[in-house]
Amino acid sequence: MKRQKRDKSERAYAKGYQTGLTGRANDNCPHDEMNQRQAWLNGWRDGWSDHVEGYTGVSGIHKMNHHTL
Repeated sequence: MKRQKRDKSERAYAKGYQTGLTGRANDNCPHDEMNQRQAWLNGWRDGWSDHVEGYTGVSGIHKMNHHTL
């Protein structure tokens, strides 16, 4: 049985979230395609917001698991 790949937009969101959560700038977006770029930026915004609010390390595990599933 083959493993089904996640949607590219979903993966872009997860990577953007991880980038924002670590406090890196949003100009690091690697996508040129509009839908993936928008998903990455949405993830970055959510990750950046969690970074600013202090949801890093152990306090952010429950949020990160939710965003990266």
